[in-house]
Amino acid sequence: MTREDKKKIERRAYLHDIFRQLHNGPNLPLKLFALALFFVGAVYVATKQAALCEQVKHIELISPILKAAMEHALFAYLLVGAAVLLALLLYPFGRRAAKDQLQCIGLINHAGMPPDLLHKRRDKDNPRVTVWEFRNQGIPLQEWDKKRLAIETALGITIVKLAYAKGKSRVLVYAVSAGDDLPEVLKWKDSYLSPKSFVLVLGESYTGPVTVNLAHIPHILLGGSTGSGKSVLLKLLLMQALHKGAEVYIADFKGGVDFPKVWHEKCRMCFTEENLRYTLNQLVAVLEYRKSAFKALGCPNIDAYNETMEQPLPRLIFACDEVAEMLDKTGADNERKKLLAQIESRLSTIARQGRAFGIHLILATQRPDATIIPGQIRNNMDFRVCGRADSVLSQIILDNTSAAEQIPKDARGRFITGDGTVFQGYLFDENAMFEDEGKGILP
Repeated sequence: MTREDKKKIERRAYLHDIFRQLHNGPNLPLKLFALALFFVGAVYVATKQAALCEQVKHIELISPILKAAMEHALFAYLLVGAAVLLALLLYPFGRRAAKDQLQCIGLINHAGMPPDLLHKRRDKDNPRVTVWEFRNQGIPLQEWDKKRLAIETALGITIVKLAYAKGKSRVLVYAVSAGDDLPEVLKWKDSYLSPKSFVLVLGESYTGPVTVNLAHIPHILLGGSTGSGKSVLLKLLLMQALHKGAEVYIADFKGGVDFPKVWHEKCRMCFTEENLRYTLNQLVAVLEYRKSAFKALGCPNIDAYNETMEQPLPRLIFACDEVAEMLDKTGADNERKKLLAQIESRLSTIARQGRAFGIHLILATQRPDATIIPGQIRNNMDFRVCGRADSVLSQIILDNTSAAEQIPKDARGRFITGDGTVFQGYLFDENAMFEDEGKGILP
């Protein structure tokens, strides 16, 4: 970028700041104000046109062109004014400034050309979201994604999604204003429970509720550092599963202190490794039984089986709040290593085969150790969510560092999914659940 280019950008940025202060002032938005002003002007010209025509008749030296314009003042005003108004309404405000800002952060092609803003519009499906349509000037979407944080800072937005349009000649940036962030606390309401078969609700994103359907995506891997809200999210999912009639098994090697008494009454708890092995053996035995039963009836999955039987089979969910604590072999003797290997084997079997037979894993961890969760288990956990975390833990959970980059260091209950969706998890009040136990909140 030459010195002259920099000076031009600085001048345009200065003028843009003045315009933005005017636009963001206490008056009506500029476009609506211009539209109102146009109609007021049309009414004024219409009321004064007769007087202008009368004055023109008494002026002998007036130009014929000016005389004709004054005699047809309303038509001339409407023609010229409509053209100006149309350009004002269609031209995206901040077009030049956006181009300058993207050039400043280095989002350019090999010729040094930044993307060109073509349109800005509200997303019809999500009025909260604004769609910025750019002519991408041959810059691939991967480059946009690499500079996501710089783009957000430059344009004063929070990016929800990036996508191609019109083949690959355009890039759509779905975004909300940087000041229109998600709330820090979202209280859970019973009305949020999804009526769909086995859809669980996690929280609210910029575009609406974030859900996971265990019938399609059977296993969930949660990650997050201490205080990130990971345990609250895990309990929220388990509460919904209980309400939908699932049987829940929870491994808690802290003696159950993380799960109050009501969980012990509604779920099957595992407090020791031997008890955990027995429980997982039982789950694998159920899996094998269901496999034979489904095969005999020609049913491909649990939903098809339940449609044909009077006594439907419940879905079974195994959950662990700290899977690294459960599988850690550090300092273990040979006997314990053998026990842990058996536990890993059972978990791996459920991870690989559980979907069709209605047996699911929801595993959570806060330890950034890639060796703790075996690849056979982690690779089958298709739905992944991570809260506040360092880059190592984010890489383990999401296979990228998005959580470390996009979740604020002081955030609680803020998460990001594997596809880049940022959401605020619902705050689940266990005490309220206990009080409402008799009202049908839990089965």
